[in-house]
Amino acid sequence: MDDNKLAELIFPKLEGTIAELEAGFPERDLKKGAYVTRFAPSPTGYMHIGGLYAAMISARLAEQTNGIFYLRIEDTDKKRELEGGVEEIIQSLAGYNVVFDEGPFPGGETNYGPYKQSERKEIYQICVKELVRKGHAYPCFCTPKELDEIRREQEEKKDDIGYYGNYAACRNLTYEQIEEKIKNNVPFVIRLKSEGDREKHIRYNDPIRGNIEMPENCMDIVLLKSDGMPTYHFAHVVDDHFMRTNLVVRGDEWMASYPVHKQMFDMCGFEAPDYLHISPIMKMEGTTKRKLSKRKDPEAAVSFYLKEGFPTESVREYLLTIANSNYEEWHAANPQQTENDFVLSLSKMPASGALFDMVKLENVSKERIALFSTEYCEKQILTWAKIYEPDLYQFAQTHQEQFAKTIELWKVAGKKVRKDVSKWSQLMQMFDYIYQPQEKFEQTVSYEIDEKYSKEQMIEVISAYKENLFLDSDEWFAQMKILGEPMGYCPEMKEYKKHPEDYKGSISDLCTIVRVAVTGRKNSPDLYTIMNVLGEEIVQRRLDHFLAQLTEE
Repeated sequence: MDDNKLAELIFPKLEGTIAELEAGFPERDLKKGAYVTRFAPSPTGYMHIGGLYAAMISARLAEQTNGIFYLRIEDTDKKRELEGGVEEIIQSLAGYNVVFDEGPFPGGETNYGPYKQSERKEIYQICVKELVRKGHAYPCFCTPKELDEIRREQEEKKDDIGYYGNYAACRNLTYEQIEEKIKNNVPFVIRLKSEGDREKHIRYNDPIRGNIEMPENCMDIVLLKSDGMPTYHFAHVVDDHFMRTNLVVRGDEWMASYPVHKQMFDMCGFEAPDYLHISPIMKMEGTTKRKLSKRKDPEAAVSFYLKEGFPTESVREYLLTIANSNYEEWHAANPQQTENDFVLSLSKMPASGALFDMVKLENVSKERIALFSTEYCEKQILTWAKIYEPDLYQFAQTHQEQFAKTIELWKVAGKKVRKDVSKWSQLMQMFDYIYQPQEKFEQTVSYEIDEKYSKEQMIEVISAYKENLFLDSDEWFAQMKILGEPMGYCPEMKEYKKHPEDYKGSISDLCTIVRVAVTGRKNSPDLYTIMNVLGEEIVQRRLDHFLAQLTEE
C-alpha cells in the first residue's frame, strides 16, 4: 500500500509537518537538571486529595531545580466537562500554594500552548498523519458490535483481550477498501500499528521502584477517535513532547501503561520523559487498606479540608510526611524552618500506598497553628469564616479587639503555648458561647449543671454575683473570694480540702456556678477574660437567662 497516498486520503486538507512543530516548540532554555513537570487533570469534577498530592510533588520538584511547572487541561471529553472546571482546578490548588508557571490562564499562555487539549486538535492530527505516512497507523472501521464480537471470541478462547494480531480486522485492508469506506462516510478511528511482541520485554528504571520489566505492547490502540480528537494515551505523548516535559509524576495505576506510551514515543521519533509513579493515598477499612474513594470518603475531596478549616500549611506539611519518609526527622532537626525549606527527594518516596491518618494531620496542624502569630490567625480565621461560619465572621468583624483576645485564650496559657486547635471549625465548637449572638445562645444553650449544686444554691450565687461583676478589676479572683466567703464558700483550696464539711463549697465551686451561667459549660479558659470579651451587658443578660431557667423548673 502507498502510505503517503493513504495519509492524504485520510487528511486531505491538513497542512503542517512534525518538523515544523519541532521548530515551533523548541527545547526549553533551562539549566541542566531542571525539571519540566505538569499537572494534567480533566475538568470533570472536584479536586481529589490525591490530585493535590501529585500536583504538589510536581510543583516542588520543578521549583527546587529552577524548572517549569505547567497546567495542561485534558478536555477532549466535552460531555463530562463541568462549567468553570478549569477555574476550580486553578483556585483549589492556589489555595494550597500550588501555583503554575504556565497554563490556560491570563499571563500563563506561552509559546508552548495552547494548554487545553481541545485547542490542539491540529497538532495531534499532524502527528497521526506522519504515523500513517510511515506505515505506523491505519484507519479502523469496526463498529461497537463487531468489537464486542471480537471480545466474546477472545473470552471463549481465553486469549488476551484487545485489538491485535489476527483480531485486528482492519489492519490489512487494501487502499481501495479504505477509500470506498471513507467515500461512503463510514465512521472510523485511527489505530497504532503495533510492532510489539508480548514474548519480548522492555525495561524501565522507576526512581521509586527501581528496575521494572514488562511485556511489550502488542495492542493496536486507538490514537484518534472518530471525531478526530485524540485518546488520552496519544494526546499525552504529543503534548509532553512538544511542551518539553521531562518528568511526569503520576499514580502507580498508570505504570501498566508504560509499554504503550514508550512504544508511541518511539514510533513518533520522540524522546520519552522520565516517569515517577507515586503510590496512592490509602485508607483502612476494617483490616484492609483501600484507596481513598470519591464516593465513600469525604476526606478524599480537597474541599473537605477547606470547609473544616485546616490551614494550608498544615495540609501541605502532612502531605510531605507522606511524600518523603525523612521529612519528620528533618523537621525535628530544623524546628525554625518551614516545609518550604525542605528539599523533596525522589529516593525517599514510598513504594507502597501511604495510609491516610486524620489524627496525624490534626497533630501536625496543632503544631503549625501554635507557631502562628495572633495576627496571622486572625487573618486566616476571617478568610475561612467569611465562607463557612457566618456567626464567627460577624463577631470578628464587629468585635475586633475582643476577637483577638479569644485567640489568646486558646493559644496561650501563662507563658506556655497551648496546642488545642487543629482546624478553624473547632472554634465554634469550643467558643460558640462567645461567637454566637445572644439570642442564638439563649435558644441553643444546654447548661452543664453538676448535680451537687442545688437550685437554691445556684440562685443565691448568681443573684449575689449580679450585684458586682468585678469586670473592671484585675483582682477578679480575689474579689470572688471576698464575695463567696459570707455565703459559705472557702476562699482557700488547701483549707477546703482539709475541712470540706465546714463549708458549702470551695472558691472553685463558686466560680464554676458563674462559669456555667455565663458559658453553659463547667470548663472553659479564663472566665474573667471571657466575660470581658462578652461585655457587661451580655454577661448580665446571661445571668438573668440562667436565673430564669432555674426559676421556671
